[in-house]
Amino acid sequence: MNELQTEYFRRKLVDWKTDLLTDSKDTIEGLQDNTRNIPDVADRASEETDRALELRTRDRQRKLVGKIESALRRIDEGEYGYCSVTGEAISLRRLDARPIATMSLEAQERHERREKVHRDD
Repeated sequence: MNELQTEYFRRKLVDWKTDLLTDSKDTIEGLQDNTRNIPDVADRASEETDRALELRTRDRQRKLVGKIESALRRIDEGEYGYCSVTGEAISLRRLDARPIATMSLEAQERHERREKVHRDD
């Protein structure tokens, strides 16, 4: 991967992280603003369900931010774009679709097949 490509992925990752953190901040502010007493039990239950779903979504995004930071570290260390299993280069198309990928498509497929076999036992 050349410097131009590396910088493209760095910017893509930084922008993605910024968007996630902005969304997270907006969610926190929204949840704080919505702490109101709702007298109707059904409405309250519906709002609590919405809040729980939003918090689960934000937790997944928090984990995603960690993966983005890890990918940025790999860029800084010169390890970005290489499969953690085989050491081969990960295709640019795969990285463009999933910039946090740590495995080549083939290694990821093998990993998922193994995971499925072990899960069925």
